[in-house]
Amino acid sequence: MTATSTPPPAAPPEPPLSASVTAVVGLLVLFEVTSGFLQVGIAPLLPDLANHLGIGSAALNWVVSVQLLAAAVCVPLFGRLGDLHGHRRMLRIALALIAVGSVVVALAPDYATLLAGRVLQGPIAALLPLEIALVRDRLPVADARRAIARLVGALTVGAMAGGVVMGLVDSAFGDLRLTLLVPAALAVICVPVSFVAVPESRNRAGGRVDRAGVVLLGGAMVALLGGVSGAEGGSWASLRVLGPVVLGIALLAVWVRVELRCSEPLVDVRALADRTTAPFYCAAFLFGVFYFGSQAPNSTFYAADPETAGYGFGLGALSISLVLLPGAVGSVVGSLGTAALARRIGYRPTLMAAFGLVALTFLQFAFVHEEVWQMAAGSAFTGLGIGLALGAMPTVIVEASDPARTGISAALYNNVKTLGGAVAGGVFATLLGAFHSPSTGEPGEGGYTALWLAASAAAVVALAATAFARRREG
Repeated sequence: MTATSTPPPAAPPEPPLSASVTAVVGLLVLFEVTSGFLQVGIAPLLPDLANHLGIGSAALNWVVSVQLLAAAVCVPLFGRLGDLHGHRRMLRIALALIAVGSVVVALAPDYATLLAGRVLQGPIAALLPLEIALVRDRLPVADARRAIARLVGALTVGAMAGGVVMGLVDSAFGDLRLTLLVPAALAVICVPVSFVAVPESRNRAGGRVDRAGVVLLGGAMVALLGGVSGAEGGSWASLRVLGPVVLGIALLAVWVRVELRCSEPLVDVRALADRTTAPFYCAAFLFGVFYFGSQAPNSTFYAADPETAGYGFGLGALSISLVLLPGAVGSVVGSLGTAALARRIGYRPTLMAAFGLVALTFLQFAFVHEEVWQMAAGSAFTGLGIGLALGAMPTVIVEASDPARTGISAALYNNVKTLGGAVAGGVFATLLGAFHSPSTGEPGEGGYTALWLAASAAAVVALAATAFARRREG
């Protein structure tokens, strides 16, 4: 009698992400809450950082700008590496770098080390695109949309909580390093959590990383921002300004040529030049200018001693976080209400209304800023406009793009927005530096007025670009 061998039972197929949506998306939500916490939580602490490290208000803009500069390179790089090697793998690497950078920021003994830590935090902007790629790969369309909405909402809630919690922690501890170790600990916890239940994406792209594009884009941004930073005293005609700026422009020109010839470019430059989408990318860049660029100056304005500076309110970290809170709440309300408003008037009119509201509130900052309540009220309306813009802009850009390129369009929007914030840090630092007060060595009130007027102008131009953009035919 011949024995029949029973084949070993087949390994059960890996369950789809939809089988454990709540658990897995819950972990990704934790990462986004942490991301929002880290990005906004540092804002009320910036004046204390300046005092702790002995740096001026103009130099403080680079604490925000250098992180955005790193993010402008990390977003497309990590996205491409995720396509090639797995989005979960790159998510873990990003979280590890963010954790290390957060610890370095908390323990930094000097300005240079602080900036190095902020560079390591650059991949924070790549978290959401990587998570979106994961859920789009593993979830049905309807579930993926709900998951993405949760992730965006978690980022907004984390940002809202970050400023207040950090202000409360600073008030309780009275020690800047201990306060900064709180978000650092949260970032460190996220690293092992990412190994718990998050599945890897199944689809892989072919090809390679555009290394030349990474090097050229990074070099161009460093040169441009380095040149702008040399103009803090208003000396735009000096060699230390013109030299790096010219070099940066030349590197950008070479980068564009390389990207156009590359079969798998780091950034889809052709999409930036498309007549139907270019105005919206311009608007996204300008959004980054006034959104990211105003964070550090607003905090230092609130902290300035009115007796010596002639402006400001002499607020501490907790009070600054409470003045910023209406803006965070307004942003949440705006982002959650975008869909409802867009159903009534359309996404493009919603985006235009958002830019108009932001332009008006920055005008108010420029001319009416004598009382704390005036700034808090203006911050609420600025936040509302920013929330509406954050909710409407991705949809407007995706709908204006070729349907076959929606993923690329969404990633490019995020990168252009981040790039605008990086540029704004250098430009706004220059504006503040050009209005130095001889008596205090800090920016005069005119520097803040010029900065808010520039932010308002950026919002007006973004509105015009949105209004006059061509509609896609068909």
